[in-house]
Amino acid sequence: MRLVEVLDEAKSVVDDAIELRRRIHRHPELGLALPRTQAAILEALDGLPLDVKTGQRTTSVVARLTGGRPGPTLLLRGDMDALPLKEDTGLPFASEVEGTMHAGGHDAHVAMLVAAARVLARRRQTLPGSIVFMFQPGEEGYHGARVMLEEGLLDGAAPPTGAFALHVTHRQAAGVVATRPGPTMASGDTIHIVVRGKGGHASAPHDCIDPIPIACEMVQAFQTLVTRRVNVFDPAVITIGKIEAGTARNVIPETATLLGTVRTVSETTRERVLDGVRRVAEGVAAAHGADVAVELIRGYPVTVNDADFARFVLETARELLGEERVHEMRHPVMGSEDFSYVLQRVPGAMANLGTRPDTGPVFPNHSNRMLVNESALVNGIAMHAAVALRFFERGA
Repeated sequence: MRLVEVLDEAKSVVDDAIELRRRIHRHPELGLALPRTQAAILEALDGLPLDVKTGQRTTSVVARLTGGRPGPTLLLRGDMDALPLKEDTGLPFASEVEGTMHAGGHDAHVAMLVAAARVLARRRQTLPGSIVFMFQPGEEGYHGARVMLEEGLLDGAAPPTGAFALHVTHRQAAGVVATRPGPTMASGDTIHIVVRGKGGHASAPHDCIDPIPIACEMVQAFQTLVTRRVNVFDPAVITIGKIEAGTARNVIPETATLLGTVRTVSETTRERVLDGVRRVAEGVAAAHGADVAVELIRGYPVTVNDADFARFVLETARELLGEERVHEMRHPVMGSEDFSYVLQRVPGAMANLGTRPDTGPVFPNHSNRMLVNESALVNGIAMHAAVALRFFERGA
């Protein structure tokens, strides 16, 4: 079949997708408990020939479309949760929940996946296999994908042998699809360090152990760790985003706290850097006679696209959208994603979908002014459907 037909079918459902996206955008929810979003998804899927299940530990939705003939199973994923931000977009459908906003595009992810389910359900009798639609809460730091895996997402008689997800991005023009083989997003781990010195009067630092310059020295030493202990072609980023110490201008405090992140694009460098952070922090503290407590909180692993599957996605996108609308990414993005848990167990790929506004200022994901160019949703819907159809044609 020609994929132009899929693009036409996506156009036929995009208005409903935009309406659903705006409905979800008005009422964003955080974390693993998203009852209103779950209800909107279940209502939108009602009437389709799907076997629908909901999560126990989270408000996930798993919907299976079983084709008319036996064959492989493909997983398609859309995440559901929002971010703790006060929206400042001025949209007529802006968030009505104080301090909560869909600033990561997950409302669009859900809408595109629901619409793709409608397109693919029309072809159910001719599908030589099954599709699992994974609607996942808790991507923004809550490990929602891992929870769904623990609840049996990949279990059963016909587990997925391929997986695909889309994520909107301001980095590409509206409707452009971009991905790459291999590492495509970074790991994301948290550093929490407490330096404990000896407090006292600001006029007599010699009677104290001042934790503030010790903490500052650690921040600088972490950057030296990256530039002198990490292969430049297998990069790492250490960012200390918060330093907290002191109560008054004339008091040397007893403690100083550092909070930050470590991001890498290989598990080898991840382990090397995490070990290095602990070693540097303990060494700097010891050099100044201070105590230190280092907590390294593991976040999402590196998101690694299966090389063959990523090339298959790029080929499918070129056939669907044309060469000029498809970019092979030169390097990974240093953000992190819990779709990485799925890709650790199933060959697949995550791709980016450009949703940059056609005019005006461009604000990135996680900005309280982030905008989604809804004209891109057609291509996103079509990509989900096209990947599924070509996946079955190639026998997985």
